[in-house]
Amino acid sequence: MRTASVADLRNDFRRVAAWLTQGEEVEIRRRGKPFARLTPLAKQSGAPANIDFAAQLRAIWGSRVFSANEFKLMRDFEREGEEG
Repeated sequence: MRTASVADLRNDFRRVAAWLTQGEEVEIRRRGKPFARLTPLAKQSGAPANIDFAAQLRAIWGSRVFSANEFKLMRDFEREGEEG
């Protein structure tokens, strides 16, 4: 963890901001004693979260394996009423 004085914040904030941008925490000292701590915000990317679909299916169905006949019955049930 980096340390900076109150005077550093006032006179050289760019350096402290660079530390925060790099993900470092900064302890602020006033008269040599710890006064505050600055922490960077969590990085927020514009990319969507990776979803583990396989894990979701395992949570719902477990290790269940459907037979071809069960699968056909489920598909037929889903298609009912689609013929307009």
